[in-house]
Formats: sequence, structure tokens, C-alpha cells
Amino acid sequence: MSVVDIKQVSKHYGQTLALNTISMTIAEGEFFSLLGPSGGGKTTLLRSIAGFVEPDQGSIDIDGKSMLDVPINQRGLGMMFQNYALFPHMSIADNIAFGLSVRHQSKAQMRQRVDELLKLVHLEGFGERRPRELSGGQQQRVALARALAPRPRVLLLDEPLGALDKKLRDEMQIELKKIQREVGVTTILVTHDQQEALTLSDRLAIINGGKVEQIGTPREVYERPRSRFVASFLGDSNFFTGIVSAQVDGLTRISLADGQVIHSSHGASRRIGDQVTAAVRPEKLQVASDAASCTRGNCLSGHTAHEIYAGNSITYHLAMGGQQIILTTQNHAASTLTPGSEAHIEWAPADTLLLD
Repeated sequence: MSVVDIKQVSKHYGQTLALNTISMTIAEGEFFSLLGPSGGGKTTLLRSIAGFVEPDQGSIDIDGKSMLDVPINQRGLGMMFQNYALFPHMSIADNIAFGLSVRHQSKAQMRQRVDELLKLVHLEGFGERRPRELSGGQQQRVALARALAPRPRVLLLDEPLGALDKKLRDEMQIELKKIQREVGVTTILVTHDQQEALTLSDRLAIINGGKVEQIGTPREVYERPRSRFVASFLGDSNFFTGIVSAQVDGLTRISLADGQVIHSSHGASRRIGDQVTAAVRPEKLQVASDAASCTRGNCLSGHTAHEIYAGNSITYHLAMGGQQIILTTQNHAASTLTPGSEAHIEWAPADTLLLD
């Protein structure tokens, strides 16, 4: 287990700034995810840690030692990619042992380590098979075992589950987290899959345009996004733009352009007259029978535009004044909302997030 310390790392590709003075520290034994859109810089950062990319400035240390002049094969890293790159002509056991053979370990040592890893990834008895005889999920486990075989200081994962179908990907997320916990290796994952990052991470960094937008636990980043980008990229959000019209009893009153008013319990530092952007997660909204029955501090009225049925949940698109609202609810009771019907929604001021 190791500590990874990244300080002021920048990287240009021609005129394109891929990494812009990025700094973060990844703790010993932590499962840390780099999440962001394609082209945001997360893969460039991972490749810089691995040694495939040389930063223009800044430092990358592992356990206090700079990695910038250390060859890739001497950094003590394990790597796993979306393309598992298993050797098709070699057995599963030989694939796992490949990294050990180049380190000149004895056959007895390699055999013992391979047996340990086959047990760890639940593939006992599969050692003599070839990769083509395994399912996608089993091949993924072999690739993970091969990456773990040399007991790396840090495990780097670049979209490792991207080639799997959704059901298998969900299953492997749980399995990957369990194995990482059991081994205890410091792990850095690159992904654009929000659910994957939320499920696996101890902490995550949202990276966009080569810069870190926010770092925190999944709950912190989801429940308290700092910017509109974070609120929109990590899950869905309803955005409101308005003017602070009052500060009353610990609540910030925000007047919207259509004349409706919403309240937030997070705007004590805002001044009357300030323009603000607020965000409310779709699952925080509740349906009210009418405007008079709203009791949670915020209430908007309009009509239902359409619904999206997803089995265990239903998403409604609502038109409320000049605002389009998304509301998500669990499919546990008959809905009072139908396309074209009058709609009233409410939510708590604590769920009205004011963004930077």
C-alpha cells in the first residue's frame, strides 16, 4: 500500500492544455476514482502516474519518492485496461504468472502465487484453460489477477469494466471493490461512468478541461456539488437562476424570473440583490396534491409534460412557468401525474443547493 502525491502537474499536447496544475493526494489503501467527460484529462493523468506520459511541469511521488525519472517497469505499479490484452496462446495460469516470470521468480513461487490469485478471483480450477474458453467477466478477473500478481504498490485501472454488459458490470463492481479491500492495494480508477465511480470509490475527483472541479467522498460530491458542471455531470439536477430577495429565519429567499419563489438553507453569505444559481436533485422532489398542501418549504405548480417509465422508477418532465423540471420517483404506488395533468411539487430548503 502506498501514498500517491500529485503536485501542480501540467501537460500540453501542442496548443491543447490537457492537464492544468492538478494537485491531489491519494491515501494509502484508498480506492480513488478520476471521473469526467472524454477529453477532460483523466486518462492523461493516469498515464502520467504510470509513466507513459511525461508531464511538462509538476511532480508525482509515490511514498515520498519522485517517479518522474523512474522507468515504467521500475515504478512498482499494476495496470489493467478495458482491453484485457490476455495472451490467447497461453493458459490462464501462465497469463497470471507472466509478470512474475520476468522478475525471475522460481517456478514454485510462481505456482504458489498463481494459486493464491485464482482463489482470490474465484477461478480455482481454471488455470489450464485458454482465455477464449472464459466469459468476459472471467477474463476480466484474470486480467485483475495478473495486475495483482507482482504485489504492486499502486493499482491503475483504465475503464476496466467498459467492455462488459450492464448486469455483469454491476456484479463486477461489487467484486472489484471486495477484492481491493481484501488485498488493500492503493487503487486509482479512470472512468466516465457515474454509477461506477459512486459505487467503487472511497473518494473521487471530477476532472474537466484539465482541471479538478471537486474532490470528495461520493456522498459529499453528489450531495454538495460546488459547481454547475459537477451538479450536472454527476447525476441529474434541476437548475434555477434568480435573485436573492430576502434573508429570513436562516433561509435565503430566491425570486425566479417567472415570479415564483424558492428557498435555500445554504445561502447565509449571499446578499440581497445577488444573482444565484441553485440546483435541486430530481429525487429530492415530492408530488403534492395541490399548492395548499405543500409543507416542506418549497412549492412550484405547473403541468406534466411527459413521463419516462423505467421499471423500478419513473421520471417525470414537468413544465412550471418558464422552467422545465425533472422529478424521479420510485415505482411503488399509483402515480397522480399523467401527461397533461396539473402538477404540484415540493422539497426542503436544505435540498436547494447554491452553486459557485
